[in-house]
Amino acid sequence: MRTNFILGLILVFMAFRIGKSVMLYFGDGLEPLFIFAGLAFLLLIGPLLRWYVLGMTRPEPAFHKKFLLELVPFGLIFLSSLFISKEWFETRDTTVIIVFASILLFIYMHLAFYIFLSWWIVKSKQKEYQKEDLTKSQKALFDWLHMMLLGFGVIWISYVLNILEGAVPYVIGPIVYSVVIYFLSFKAFQLKVLELDGRVFQVNDNALLFDRIAKLVQDEKIYLESDISLSRLSDLIGQSTQKTSAVINQYVKRNFNDFINYYRIQESKKLLSKAANDKYTIASIAFDSGFSSLSSFNSAFKKFEGITPSEFRKQSLRH
Repeated sequence: MRTNFILGLILVFMAFRIGKSVMLYFGDGLEPLFIFAGLAFLLLIGPLLRWYVLGMTRPEPAFHKKFLLELVPFGLIFLSSLFISKEWFETRDTTVIIVFASILLFIYMHLAFYIFLSWWIVKSKQKEYQKEDLTKSQKALFDWLHMMLLGFGVIWISYVLNILEGAVPYVIGPIVYSVVIYFLSFKAFQLKVLELDGRVFQVNDNALLFDRIAKLVQDEKIYLESDISLSRLSDLIGQSTQKTSAVINQYVKRNFNDFINYYRIQESKKLLSKAANDKYTIASIAFDSGFSSLSSFNSAFKKFEGITPSEFRKQSLRH
């Protein structure tokens, strides 16, 4: 699963970051390259964390190329670390302190932002479901994501406290990380997380998506637009044409054209049944109902009602 691969990358890059802390604590004269490169890996963890959460909360996660723009900060900091000399770094003049403090602040706020964003994604997804309606797999997935994000929050806090005038010993960061990772590994095994991903929401998401489609078609009467198409409807709900078509077929057992024409026919039946509309031609009724031609209206009407529009009008006005 792609989500498992992303989770693996998160753990690997987090290990690189922790490795930097261990070397800095136990080693002497660590090269600035290792210090800045180690810090830079935190700029990878944030975006990967978001991508992982998206993959775990969406049945068909789409990876867009624009996501790669989120890796730009990592690239800039990592490349910059290649040009920092030990002599410059150890001068500790005002410029060095300001640059280092600014980079450090940006990196930690960057990770905090992504932890918060990931948490918001999870909570937004959870709002779509009533607690009593969750399946066992969905509940396990939500529990896992909550624990994982809480764990990363604890790791972030331990490092921030460390840089705030040495509130906690520097080595506490790696220790907290180890404890959190061991705990999360145990919970991942217990909840069988590696077998879960966003597909646990497949059925419910389709139901929610169809509700959105039905609301657009029924409440906003977009079927009255003669140029409404599968492509335009898909754009309105932010889905691919394949997804939209599949959901319509799943819930009404009709293709898109029949789905739209059904509502048009119901509209035309209301118009044809009113005596006050007897002065209007069948063609006029067809256009007012959303059809773009009389022939397509006649064909659709006969398909759904078994009789022609003219016959239906005669029968309706007789009663």
